[in-house]
Amino acid sequence: MPLALFAGIYVRDYEAARAWYARLLGAEPTFLASDTEAVWELDERRYLYIQQNAEHAGHAVQTVFVDDLDGVVARISESGIDPVARETYPNGVRKVCYRDADGNEIGFGGPSF
Repeated sequence: MPLALFAGIYVRDYEAARAWYARLLGAEPTFLASDTEAVWELDERRYLYIQQNAEHAGHAVQTVFVDDLDGVVARISESGIDPVARETYPNGVRKVCYRDADGNEIGFGGPSF
């Protein structure tokens, strides 16, 4: 069975979050599922979406593993978003974390070389 993923993040202010995630992810949404839900395709059949739901906003923790972590972090920095944390695990894997206005954590991880 082929793998597909829809990872969701609840936000309070949809319009503000949509703009922030477009900067973080480096692109406008792939499609708008509704007036309060935006979806980005990160890779074939692997999606990250935001949806307005104030009651549940701020509790998401997502990590996206990328081949070029330094390039992703540089691009995000150029968009004016700074990381809130950087980690290096004992096996050399690195992770850089960002938080949206609601406190949702989006991390980007990369393999050790």
